[in-house]
Parts: sequence; structure tokens; C-alpha cells
Amino acid sequence: MSFLEDSREEVARGARTLIVCPEIRGRATDVDPAARIEEARGLALAIGLDIVDAFAVPIREVRPGTLFGEGQIERIRDACNLEEADLVVVDGGVTAVQQRNLEEKLGRKVIDRTGLILEIFGERAATAEGRLQVELAHLDYQAGRLVRSWTHLERQRGGFGFLGGPGETQIEADRRMIRDRMARIRRELEQVRRTRGLHRDRRGKAPWPVIALVGYTNAGKSTLFNRLTGADVMAQDLLFATLDPTMRAVRLPGVDKAILSDTVGFISDLPTQLVAAFRATLEEVTGADLILHVRDIANPDTAAQKKQVLAVLGDLGVLEGEGDAPRAPIVEVWNKLDLLDADRVEELRDQAEAAGEGLVLPVSALTGEGCAELLAAVGHLLTGDAREHVFELAAADGQRLAWLHAHGEILSDEEFDRTGEPAHRVRVRLTPRELGRFTRL
Repeated sequence: MSFLEDSREEVARGARTLIVCPEIRGRATDVDPAARIEEARGLALAIGLDIVDAFAVPIREVRPGTLFGEGQIERIRDACNLEEADLVVVDGGVTAVQQRNLEEKLGRKVIDRTGLILEIFGERAATAEGRLQVELAHLDYQAGRLVRSWTHLERQRGGFGFLGGPGETQIEADRRMIRDRMARIRRELEQVRRTRGLHRDRRGKAPWPVIALVGYTNAGKSTLFNRLTGADVMAQDLLFATLDPTMRAVRLPGVDKAILSDTVGFISDLPTQLVAAFRATLEEVTGADLILHVRDIANPDTAAQKKQVLAVLGDLGVLEGEGDAPRAPIVEVWNKLDLLDADRVEELRDQAEAAGEGLVLPVSALTGEGCAELLAAVGHLLTGDAREHVFELAAADGQRLAWLHAHGEILSDEEFDRTGEPAHRVRVRLTPRELGRFTRL
């Protein structure tokens, strides 16, 4: 059996799992250790693992071969024996050599944070594009971990006929197959990227603004998406409940129609393989007219989560220019007010008001509290820079006249005679974006 046929980690649902969170001395982190353990629990629960215990392990010096010291490994092994754990999840990066050595010493399967997230993505991807993205990320991750396959990698394939020689080793064949498969997937995803680009260009010529929902995983983006659009996108209290992007039309005050886009959630230490593989999907954010950054304001680590989201947006090129000024306006949506007491809610409302009108909006996507105000604020932001324009159009120019009536705020439309031919003098309010679209017609 080749490595390519067995490139996926085999993590069984219901496996008794021990979670170990390394705390490496001197490595700065914004995340509270207890919150990190809780997040690791959430990741494990997202694919149905049975968590028997979870604890942090302080590391003074990283051991190249095992990550942990011998005493720490013994502590983990004792916990596994006591709880009868079949799987150990290390909530951090583990090299291929460290993974192999830990499995030998613990006598159990070991996966790291990246492997666990890849498992979740592999299980959740619903579309052909999503599955391609996950497979590419998984192959990229596994390409450097062929040591995991141990004995079969030492086999050699003999030459044929007069070619002679020992042939290529199994590990070389596996690497070649992985490279070939990754190249094919990249070509397919490039076609997806071009198709998405064409769709964005088509939407750019259409009059509808695009609003992108971004945020840390499990911040409530899909629940808010469903609340605002009446859709039924999967929305559960799980990390990475949404992988494939979804778009729906939404009506806003002053805006006849806008497109709301739900995106994959971000997370701290998101594997670089996944960021690269999902770039085609996340590029939807770069072309948005407005970004709604949904935050779980009830989470004690909400500030650290915000920092992680902004870091990913920066990597995508959404933030640029002096002081990391965003390409499109970013509105913070402080979600999950329903989980807070009345005094805390009032305190947050005061903070939101002090931040400036429309910049921060407290809501509860679950109950609908504050959602009407959110829609009104978004509508105002999308039309706030609209200016009055006057156009004189021949009556026969029905296409442009209909466009103005459909997509602008008509203040007046007077018929008059222009050099013997009927014409229309139209006073209309248009945003700079709409004005640009109109002039291209």
C-alpha cells in the first residue's frame, strides 16, 4: 500500500482522547492557558472525540526528538493508562520525528493541532471545491511527514527489463505521487480562482454591494447570516461549523439589494497549509464593499481572538496602507449579548456608543436583539457617501434610465423635449461606486 492511499490521519469518532497543551517558556502568547485548553476541547469535540482529560504541560526547553522531557512523557503515559486513552492530541506543532517518537514512547496514536484541524476540515467540506482545498492542505502537511509510514517506506521497486538497478524507493514514489496530485489539485483550484474572479467582476458590474462576514470560529457568523437573510446555513455550537462560503441577498434601508457572504471562521495558529488552500475562498473578503467582523463578546478571550482575525485579514491583503487602514470599512459586531447579564450589556452599549456611530454594534444573533439597528447602520454606511447627480437621457436610452430607477435613489424624473426628441432629466442620488458602474454602461 502506497503512502498516497493512506495519507489521511485515521482519527476514529468516539476515540478516548487525552489533550496536552504545551506551554513553552519564553514564547509570547495572547491566549490564556485555560482558554487554550477549552479551545482544544472544542476542536476535539468538533469531530466527535471522547475527551477523557486535558491539561497543560510547561516546557522549559524543547526536546528536538520528543518535544517533551522524559518526566513529562511519563506523566502523559500515566494519564493515558489511567484514563484508557487511545489518542493523544498535542495542542501545538509537532514535527514528524517528534510524532513518531512520542507514539513509540506512549504506545498510542499522536496528532498535533494542525492534524486535528485538517481532520475537521476533511469531515466538514461539502462542496467539490472545499474537498479539493482540504485534500491539497492535507497532502502539503503530509508530504514532509513520510517518516510516519515507517517500514513500508524502506521497500524498493525493481527496474524493468534492461533498465536494471534497484529502482526507486517507496518513499521516493510516494513523494512523486504526492507532488503530481498536488499539481493537479492546484490547477483545478486555479480554475476555481479564475471562475470566482469572473463572478466578482460580474458582481462588480452589477449594482449590488457585497458584505462579508468574518470572525473567529464559533463567533456566531452563520447564526447572524441566517437571522439577516432568512437562510438555513448550518449553525451549531461547534468550531468550524461553516467551511464552504455561502451568499444570499439581503434588503437594507436605502439599499434595494445587497449580497451577504458567510465565510470560514479563523482560529489562532491556523495551519499555513489551510490559509494557502482556502485563499481562493477567502479572496471573497478582499472584494467586499463592507466587512462585518463578528466577535463573540461573551468569550473571555475575545480581544485575543480579534487580534488573530486582524492578523489573517492582514495576510490576505484586506488591511493595507498607513496604519493598516482597511480597503473596505470594517464594522465590529459584538455578538452573543444573550449570554451576558444586564449590567454587562449596558456597559458594552456605552462602549459601542463611545467608539463612534456605526463602528461597533452589539447584537444577539440568537434572539435578534440589535439586528434591525445593524441593518440600518450597514445601509447608512453603504449609502452615506451618495451624492446628488443630474443626467439628461434620451427617452430611447431605456437601459440606462431603467438602471437609475432600479439602483439609485430617484429624486425627480422630468420629461422634456430636447432638440425635437423626447428626453428625461433625472435627479438621482448615487454612491461613487454606483456612479462608476453607471458611467460604464
